[in-house]
Amino acid sequence: MNKELDYITTEKKKALLAELETLKTTKRKEILDSLEFAKSLGDLSENAEYHSAREEQGKLEERIGQIEHILRNAVVMDKKAHGAIIEIGSTVTVSKKGSSEKTTYQIVGSEESDMTKNKISNRSPMGEILFGKKKGDIVSVVTPRGPIEYSVTDVA
Repeated sequence: MNKELDYITTEKKKALLAELETLKTTKRKEILDSLEFAKSLGDLSENAEYHSAREEQGKLEERIGQIEHILRNAVVMDKKAHGAIIEIGSTVTVSKKGSSEKTTYQIVGSEESDMTKNKISNRSPMGEILFGKKKGDIVSVVTPRGPIEYSVTDVA
């Protein structure tokens, strides 16, 4: 597995496809309706509604482009496809050296990372160090206070 590629899980692909469908159909129509209404108000040079709708349209088209780029270029990973080696979709439990406290992370692509759910990107400092490791390995993470060693206690 190449660490330089962008990865998404099957679930994220489904969510992106659903968002893309909504943006291309419902949201585009809403913005076009807003533009038509704004045009009907007259003078476009000083028409705040028109300028606001055009700005929304630009943001919408930018997001559509982003999603299409991700879907076109990202490698889709199935969570069930991995084994004992840490890769995209792996759930990893680590413990800090000298502590019995354990933390569990899911390794995901950068598009899916969410620290509130302990989903870390394979490109984050911790994700990069864990990527390719297996249960029992010791990894060292460099922090502003110095390196911290972690033991990989479980890979699922």
